[in-house]
Amino acid sequence: MMERKHEKYERLIARCKALPPVPTAVAHPCDESSLRGAVEAAEMGILQPILVGRHDKIEAVAAEFKLDISRYQVVDVPHSHAAAEMAVQLAREGKAEMLMKGSLHTDELMAAVVRSATGLRTGRRISHAFIMDVPSLDRVIVVTDAAINIFPTLTDKMHIIQNAIDLVTDLGFPNPKVAILSAMETVNPDVPSTVEAAALCKMADRKQITGGILDGPLALDNAIDLTAAAIKKIDSPVAGQADILVVPDLEAGNMLAKSLSFMADADAAGIVLGARVPIILTSRADSVMTRLASCAVAALVAQARRASAGKAVSS
Repeated sequence: MMERKHEKYERLIARCKALPPVPTAVAHPCDESSLRGAVEAAEMGILQPILVGRHDKIEAVAAEFKLDISRYQVVDVPHSHAAAEMAVQLAREGKAEMLMKGSLHTDELMAAVVRSATGLRTGRRISHAFIMDVPSLDRVIVVTDAAINIFPTLTDKMHIIQNAIDLVTDLGFPNPKVAILSAMETVNPDVPSTVEAAALCKMADRKQITGGILDGPLALDNAIDLTAAAIKKIDSPVAGQADILVVPDLEAGNMLAKSLSFMADADAAGIVLGARVPIILTSRADSVMTRLASCAVAALVAQARRASAGKAVSS
């Protein structure tokens, strides 16, 4: 099992090396973890960082930890709040195609992202996706939403699912299989998540959600394990082979992602979707491989959007 660890992430990172680095506004990279993450991703050819923060602080961190930032643009702003605002502005102006969180609170960055007049909102609900590398599975598993939407409505879940489908498609895997999770695989009026799962599947039938194959409600075991699905006699193209796991709420998603990380030795790269540009949210607890994988996932999404925009212009 350990021989398979990181294999899937390494393939994603390798794909980025064949592509031009993506201009990325890094908001307030004023500690070792955030600055090193940006520099390492740049050295791998994944992104071209624009470091947004207090120039003297960034230089001091670079000097202390022997990080060479001489090749990268630094945009001097007085504090973390200003760094979030400026990073978002660079994205709005098209100077950055991705955002990356530095050493500021996630809420501070996302407040600038969702601001109505100056932010990066689209018609979609903003959501988070974990791209999980579980050593025992033969594919990456996307868990959504485990970080932003606390109690998503049915409409929110429609957007969350569409964001996840578009993500997996941008990563090069069309028609992903989407399992809408609950505690059981039958519709029970006393369990709201099962009713919503059934409604979401019908929304997909009516093309309100496109690009993926949906089924639900499904319990976790029969969503990812073919034997469990067979025992329950579930006849479904999704059961046992889901690519995307849609959780009922943030608490369930957070527990699922952390269970995979701490009990199944999985890594969890993360990305925020639904904004004008992909947003990389890394944690100080992330390993180097996880940080690089988060950057690689966002870069592949940005490259796919660039290609799509080019096709639209040429047509």
